Amino acid sequence: MNDKQYAEFDVFQNMLDKLNITLTEGQKQQFMDYYELLIEWNKVMNLTAITTLSDVVIKHFVDSLTLAKIIRPTSEKILDIGTGAGFPGIPLKIVFPDTNIVLLDSLNKRLQFLNEVISKLGMKNIITLHGRAEDYGRDPEYREQFDLCVSRAVAKLSSLSEYCIPYVKKGGFFISYKSGNIDEELESSQRAIKLLGAKVEQVSEFILPDTDIGRTLVVLKKTEHTPKIYPRSAGKPSKEPL
Repeated sequence: MNDKQYAEFDVFQNMLDKLNITLTEGQKQQFMDYYELLIEWNKVMNLTAITTLSDVVIKHFVDSLTLAKIIRPTSEKILDIGTGAGFPGIPLKIVFPDTNIVLLDSLNKRLQFLNEVISKLGMKNIITLHGRAEDYGRDPEYREQFDLCVSRAVAKLSSLSEYCIPYVKKGGFFISYKSGNIDEELESSQRAIKLLGAKVEQVSEFILPDTDIGRTLVVLKKTEHTPKIYPRSAGKPSKEPL
């Protein structure tokens, strides 16, 4: 890292202090390598519109790690649905290396990038999975097999719940990353959440450290097994929300 990059990572650590996260030198290097790969691959494929180091640090790295306000995963099995360029899954794996993470996305090119990241960063117990959430959600190998499901995907909570809750073990959690106030969206998703066997455990609204960017984490707890009819066939959860 050059002097400017070191300065950016000092800012990064200052933000993480507010989440009670301290990076080792090795973790800092992993984040730097991740950033450099993101920019390199972004030249030939659309991974993110956010490209400056300072913006990536705040809007991708720190944002992904705000999960630590709710839960500090140790050995949990975590599924990141609609992972895109690896957020929040890769930052979570860097900071909490004992977790076992699956990154699911429907676009294979993104997963080629993520496999390169995993290899370059020397990560273990993290894999990519290519396909639609609706399909793997009915697969016994993945259905109700995860302690925690996370998603930063841009979709209504009612649709996201149908994508994500079927993967969560009874007693586990689905945490959705949302922007700002979501009272109306939360209200309209209550029926779907109940049908899928979950309940709203917590809604945490806050501002990202040292910014004016609003973020909401919606925590759903799995209280019952999800009925076998869910998730419905591909496309229905978004076109016909519960």
